[in-house]
Formats: sequence, structure tokens, C-alpha cells
Amino acid sequence: MAAAGEEKTVSDYIVHHLTNLTYGKLPEGFERHDGDTVAAGGEWTFAHGADEIAAMGFNAVHVDSLGWSIGLGLVFCMLFRWAAVRASADAPSGLLNFIEMIVEFIDNQVKDTFHGKNKLIAPLSLTIFVWVFLMNLMDLIPVDVVPELMLFAGVEYQKIVPSTDPNITMGMAIGVFFLMLFYSIKVKGFGFVRELTMNPFNHWAFIPVNLFMEVVGLLAKPFSLGLRLFGNMYAGEMIFILIAALFGAGVFWLLPAALLQLGWAIFHILVITLQAFIFMVLTIVYLSMAHEDH
Repeated sequence: MAAAGEEKTVSDYIVHHLTNLTYGKLPEGFERHDGDTVAAGGEWTFAHGADEIAAMGFNAVHVDSLGWSIGLGLVFCMLFRWAAVRASADAPSGLLNFIEMIVEFIDNQVKDTFHGKNKLIAPLSLTIFVWVFLMNLMDLIPVDVVPELMLFAGVEYQKIVPSTDPNITMGMAIGVFFLMLFYSIKVKGFGFVRELTMNPFNHWAFIPVNLFMEVVGLLAKPFSLGLRLFGNMYAGEMIFILIAALFGAGVFWLLPAALLQLGWAIFHILVITLQAFIFMVLTIVYLSMAHEDH
């Protein structure tokens, strides 16, 4: 792959595809890639390379991850609104039938897994499953197509799979975590404090031990949600990039690379669906646990 008139090595190619389009504030006095020094007060700009991204620290956002995730969320809303408007008592067909199958499937999963009473859980589960699936589905687009098009438009970096960004996956997981805390307090009240301090050893002397174990277990839930999705999708994207790099290794590798790309894409259809399903099911399970008042 060539960028800015320079031929990239395989290592450069991989790093480029794994770098987010980052907008943030560079600190005062920082020397940029073109030799310019950031003026007093810092500078808000798009990062060029890992050094500038690291210098921005927390004063930065991944524009591509946010843009694609919000865009796919809007696609989900418009698609399901289209289906809701056209829903009727008649037998559905085509896309409408497929959407109704998804809604029924999610509804059955909630009925089987969630043991409380909450009208939020079913629509939340549907949103999570479809949204995560759409974000994962972007992984099936050939890795060079969108970055090359954006490069012609003057945008140097572009990651189009939001679920390969831990900020996105952990953001969703933290949202679920806050819901867990909210419903744990709402449903259990002071019983939630007792749950954290008097389990598994029901004696005041073991409160520090109980609290440590329960808090660790509680915090492990959002990490298990966010990092599992990120790790699986990031690994899948990395394999796609490595296979794509084979196309530049010579004529001998063209056919093997094409077969590997096709085989991995077919297998990855299962992966992206399974990861969306797991994220949804764990969300239902965790919120069900938050509603269980012993």
C-alpha cells in the first residue's frame, strides 16, 4: 500500500490499518511530524502517527470509531422503524420477515434468561444485539477499500470496525454496568450493601474479605463484556490484515491469499454473530442478577 507517495513495508501497512483517526490537543512545545512546534496553549488537531496520539493522552477522541458506531446505530434505528411502520397482521415476507424473526428470537431469549419484570430489558437486548452485529459486520469489508478511498479524500487513517476499539466496547460495557448498579440499588435497596458485605461468609468479621471478593466479581462483569468483544474482533481484524498483506508478497501468494481471505470471511460470519449474541446474553444475565432480591 502506498501513502503520500511512499511505499510502505508490511509492518507499516499493519500499523497504519490498526491506527485510529484521532483528534485531540497536542501539548505546548510538542514537535510535530513535519518539524513544526506546537505554539503556546497547545493545538487541537488530527494526530499524525503514534507519537502524536500518545502526546494527546486523554484529550483525544477516535473520530472514526465514533462516526462509524453512531452511523451504524442510526442505520439500526431507521431499518427497524421502517419495519415497525410496515408491520401488520398479514404474513410478512422478505426483509420484514427477517426482522420479525430477530425480534422474536431476542424476545424468547429474554423470557428464558431474565427472571424479573422490566420493560427495558427486551428493547435493550435487541439494540445491543443488532448494533454490535452491525459493527462487527464491518469486518467483512475488504481492509483496503475504505482506507484507500479516505486516503484519496485526504484522510490518512480510518478504522471502520468500531468493535476493534476498546473505547467503544468498554463504553457499552460500562453503560451496562451502570444499569446493573442502578437496578441493584432500586430493587434490593440496603440489601445490595448486605449482599456485598455478608457473602459468602455471613459474619461481620469477614466483611473486608467479602467486600473484596464481591467488588472484584462485580467489576469483572463489565471487563468480561467489553474486553471479550474487543479481543475477538481485534484478532479477527488482525488476521484479515495479515492475509491482505500476502497479496503484496508476489504472484505465487495471490491464489493462497484469496482462498485464505474467502475462508476466513466465511468463518468470521459465525464469529461476528456469536460475539453479538454473547454480549447480549451476558447483559441479560447480569441485569437479571441485579433484579434478584433474596
